[in-house]
Amino acid sequence: MATAAAVAFVVFSCKGKLSEAEKLDLSVTPLQRVDSMFFVQTENGRLKLRVEAGAMEKYETDTLDFELFPEGFRLYGYAADGNLETIIVADEARHDKATRASAEIWKAYGNVVVRNVIKQERIETDTLYWDRAAQEIFTDCYVKLFSPSGFMQGYGMRSDEMARNSIVHRPFDSYGVVVQDSTEVVIDTANFIGPLLKK
Repeated sequence: MATAAAVAFVVFSCKGKLSEAEKLDLSVTPLQRVDSMFFVQTENGRLKLRVEAGAMEKYETDTLDFELFPEGFRLYGYAADGNLETIIVADEARHDKATRASAEIWKAYGNVVVRNVIKQERIETDTLYWDRAAQEIFTDCYVKLFSPSGFMQGYGMRSDEMARNSIVHRPFDSYGVVVQDSTEVVIDTANFIGPLLKK
């Protein structure tokens, strides 16, 4: 008699747990979560990319794998000579990769800042896309571009992925610096090695 009661209890308990599992929606549940994420990408032994994020959540579907960065991220891009060239910072980000194709898109949202350290240019916008296959960054949103030669703002921007050749589409109320001090010495503080000169 005691054995029959124990078997009935086990069956009842398993059934209760299975009903809880059935309520789990796998399309909104990450397969993996990484806190304090840090990764680097190299090519032929040369550092090409470095990414830092407070958290990363990985999701998989039949047609698309994607990663969310709900706490934002910092991306560092390096030039062929190994110098830091580009920094991208955003409040949130998403990385999409098609399951059966080579399409790979990064999307950055909220207070997006792109800095080209070597050219001393800064781009500010709310949304930015990075197409890895086409090797370009772009947006259709309002954008501001600050550079040593002036200031531009407008709607839409396109550039190569290192932000070397940024073009602002539909600009308005922009200005340029006509006269510059030709004796001014500009130091790349991100890549400079040696003593800083006294002012």
